Amino acid sequence: MTLLAATVADPQFLREYAETRRYLAGRPEKPKFSPDGKSVFFLRSAAKDARQLLYEFDVATGQTKELLTPDSLLKGASETLTAAEKARLERQRVSARGFTSFQLSGDGSKLLVVLSGKLYVVERASGKVTQLKTGDGACIDPKFSPDGTRVGYVREHDVHVVDLAKNVEARVTTGGTEEKPNGLAEFVAQEEMSRFSGYWFSPDGKFVIFQKTDHSGLERFGIADPMHPEAEVERFFYPRPGKKNAEVSLAIVPVTGGKPVDVQWDRAALPYVTTVKWPKAGALSVVVQNREQTKSVLLAVDPKTGKTTPLVTEEDAAWVNINQDMPAWLPDGSGFFWDTERNGGHEIELRKADGSGAVTWVKAAAGYKGELGLVGFDAKTKTLYFLGGDDPTQVLLFKTVNGAPPERVKTPSQGRAFEGAVMADDASAFVVSTTSTRAMPKSFVVKADGATVAELPGVALEPSLKLNLELLTLPGPLAMRAAVIRPKDFKKGTKYPVVLNVYGGPGHLEVLETTRENLVLQWLANQGFIVVKIDGRGTPRRGRDYERAIKFDFATTTANDQIDGLKALAAKVPELDLSRVGVYGWSFGGYMAALLAMAKGDVIKSAVSGAPVVDWRDYDTHYTERYLGLPEAQPKAYEVSSLLSYVKDAKRPILLIHGTADDNVYFLHSLKLSDALFKAGKPHAVLPLSNFTHMVPDPLVTERLWERIATHFLETLSK
Repeated sequence: MTLLAATVADPQFLREYAETRRYLAGRPEKPKFSPDGKSVFFLRSAAKDARQLLYEFDVATGQTKELLTPDSLLKGASETLTAAEKARLERQRVSARGFTSFQLSGDGSKLLVVLSGKLYVVERASGKVTQLKTGDGACIDPKFSPDGTRVGYVREHDVHVVDLAKNVEARVTTGGTEEKPNGLAEFVAQEEMSRFSGYWFSPDGKFVIFQKTDHSGLERFGIADPMHPEAEVERFFYPRPGKKNAEVSLAIVPVTGGKPVDVQWDRAALPYVTTVKWPKAGALSVVVQNREQTKSVLLAVDPKTGKTTPLVTEEDAAWVNINQDMPAWLPDGSGFFWDTERNGGHEIELRKADGSGAVTWVKAAAGYKGELGLVGFDAKTKTLYFLGGDDPTQVLLFKTVNGAPPERVKTPSQGRAFEGAVMADDASAFVVSTTSTRAMPKSFVVKADGATVAELPGVALEPSLKLNLELLTLPGPLAMRAAVIRPKDFKKGTKYPVVLNVYGGPGHLEVLETTRENLVLQWLANQGFIVVKIDGRGTPRRGRDYERAIKFDFATTTANDQIDGLKALAAKVPELDLSRVGVYGWSFGGYMAALLAMAKGDVIKSAVSGAPVVDWRDYDTHYTERYLGLPEAQPKAYEVSSLLSYVKDAKRPILLIHGTADDNVYFLHSLKLSDALFKAGKPHAVLPLSNFTHMVPDPLVTERLWERIATHFLETLSK
């Protein structure tokens, strides 16, 4: 590999792409309706600024006003984040700063924001801002009590509340330590279960159910800053497959403090707490799961005694997916909606309060997307709103009335689209976000009858290049979805080198009806490549069997599907030069890129592998064991899935890129692979991103990173 970098075309786009947070800056984010449905609150930054401000949109007038800015609270001081706050944002994949979230009180009269670990309450009527008088240390996971009289949060490993009438702090739980914190979700809950909270108020605000976590005996990983060897090493609890997990239990305590009541279930058999919900009506609900994740049980909890009653049990020979939307209790508590895959795909069923009498409202054929796909329920009209569709490349808003066949809801989207939706409490209106391969995301306020009120205003820059993208369904029994991105000056009949952009793993799709995810790939294509993407088995929204085909083997089926998909795609797009194929991916995609370069070197000529998991024994328990099982029970699964098993076959150049401060896929992975490749005399290079985590939000580093990726392929695929 030459040390002289090739020159990339259109560096101006790359700079703007980086400075605008991939063109997301300046677009409304995290919209929420006021309880009366008259206002929509949202966050938005300037077009080239990571700091988000808080805005209010008036549904009746269509007017938007600025409510609060970080500068007005910091008064010239710099925003600071503790290690715990940074880790929490990393788990949520949040790269913005300023206001990254906000809360609305139950009556809609107050707003709550956090900045530099401090809490601020805004009175909507007067605009008055009050800083809450909390003790030293950052306030984690702040939220209003349902009655709006208190704000809860976790500080110094215990749950605290502030009485808003007196602005006085009180401790709710006691005895929390770094090793045994109260009220915080453990690492795997945040990273793998999408559960970011560890305490929940009762509907009347008088009690709190909280998580007790015991990290005793758990391994701790250290992250040092190689640019600052004098700095202290940050240490994190990290559970590896087959080794000790954090022990999680639950207890209920009065918000004024007192002796907790322990929640009782067989924690030895069902150690994972995946979901907790305390609805206004209906049972205090806890979903627990066995370590192998082949069984999940929904429990109803008696808050007075802590005793539990099983309502629903889900079992799957491979694994049971988690859905934080469920159970979704009816407003009167007479029953709840539930997500099941027992019939081959995600279905929504309505059950009675005791878990019996399941009636299917949404069948698998409707393509309900599962987690984050439930929009809301209008009890007056018995209308359930959800996101789904039978095409996995699209997500659309649907409704079903009393379980009748679903119909698409009228929205501002034109033709094919990828939608999201937030519903007002009274179901009178929605905020519908929509994007496609023709347009960047926009958000609209839409009435229940489909009439568009207005677009939530944005100030984002629009991309300076246009997509030359085609979505395809490949021939064959799998009907894999694929995408082809051609260079802007594409000439039919001319052979082009190929870059396969890959993820190929659980929970994620690459081939989507969206623009943002394809912009930098279009820039890469404009360097003289055809960029392609293929969603093979293991990816979601194609049914239970398609997704679970990777059980006990991350490598064989996934790699074969990518190669088979490439060959099928070349039959439809003859301009693909399969003698010059490179592959790029990040995270699981980084794993796949390195795997394909080593195991499929007869087809793949070079690779860029970003933040790859190398040895699955070094990744976390909840993710890895879900797919590969326990190491002691499934040693062959870990052997066939380890990149180290393919080093002997490596013959193509691999560029490894990894953040040295990555606390999800630790830097040790790339070092481990580099060490093995070096000792085996195999071609590779390592680009460490100093003190970066699994995300790369810095504009300059983003710009340089993609220049380096492009030059790698220009150098290795030129002939």
